[in-house]
Amino acid sequence: MYFYRPAEGHGLRHDPFNALVAPRPIGWISSRDAGGVLNLAPYSFFNAFNYTPPIIGFASVGHKDSVSNIEQTHEFVWNLATRELAEAMNATSATVPPRVEEFALTGLTAAPCRVVGVPRVAESPVSMECRLSQLVRLTGADGTVTDTWMVFGEVVGVHIREDLLEDGVYDTAKARPVLRGGGPTAYFEIGPEARFDMVRPR
Repeated sequence: MYFYRPAEGHGLRHDPFNALVAPRPIGWISSRDAGGVLNLAPYSFFNAFNYTPPIIGFASVGHKDSVSNIEQTHEFVWNLATRELAEAMNATSATVPPRVEEFALTGLTAAPCRVVGVPRVAESPVSMECRLSQLVRLTGADGTVTDTWMVFGEVVGVHIREDLLEDGVYDTAKARPVLRGGGPTAYFEIGPEARFDMVRPR
């Protein structure tokens, strides 16, 4: 077994941490600042954390535009990144000035939401409207603050393209979501061939 202490360095050509916790869902987050300027950015540290109320969250390494916008408005939208939208999603990761709107930059459509004032990506087959529930600056075990911010949001509205619902059950693979792998370029696509089923023990 290869062993290393992260504080002392990994000794490898590339830090394996984000490849070990992988593949990871992508938090493709749309937000709006108090002045109405839109932002759309992907975050690879993202997941769901609670059923009732439904809570999702993402971590931003650095206090980026998404975090600043959500601090101002207390709203954001998560949009599902699919294989069809992978190139557009990747384009929204470009570093651009705060006044540059990624919707216009990529040609994606900003569609109005039902509950929050932030638009969703119209081309995405699934979107979740969220209200900020917690904003947490992460710390190390010794209490040292990091430059990473964890944003949690309560889901207050859900949009699902109807062809992804089979007899009232959402078909995960049919949407062909993409997930982030390790290294600078690795992504994975989920398709029906990757599925297997298990029944939980009682």
